[in-house]
Amino acid sequence: MAKTIQLDPIGTQTSVQTNDNILSALLGTDLQVSHECGGRGRCATCHVFIKEGMENLSPMSRREQQTLEVITTCNMQSRLACQTRVLDEGVVVQLPAGTYLNEVDDLDALIGRRAQEKILHPLNGTVLVEQNKLITRSVVNELAATRSEVGKYLANSGSATE
Repeated sequence: MAKTIQLDPIGTQTSVQTNDNILSALLGTDLQVSHECGGRGRCATCHVFIKEGMENLSPMSRREQQTLEVITTCNMQSRLACQTRVLDEGVVVQLPAGTYLNEVDDLDALIGRRAQEKILHPLNGTVLVEQNKLITRSVVNELAATRSEVGKYLANSGSATE
């Protein structure tokens, strides 16, 4: 049976089958939702905040808890959308503000522009570039190095579980 969840701050509702995860509901919308580790709870790219209805969700697994511990923006309402199953109605999900680095296709095209929203590190959610700050070549080089590190991390964490 489908459950309805509210997505804030965009004010949209979407439905998810009972016991499906929040990520599947988000992917069913037109949102660009990252899930770099393929939904295994190893990265933080699907990090969300639960504004209401935490009691209507599955309990937090140890893997989810360990991943959330490295996210600098984590708080008591934090969950990983890929690991959080919806069990009942009344869930309100708040999407974090910012663009994850892995969502940026052409880093060189950013040089000389101002970040329209914060650019976030895909593994720990730290802010790499503040909103409205000028993006310089040195920042782009740092972003490229970070992207490379993330790729290596995810490749290593994927092979460790298989």
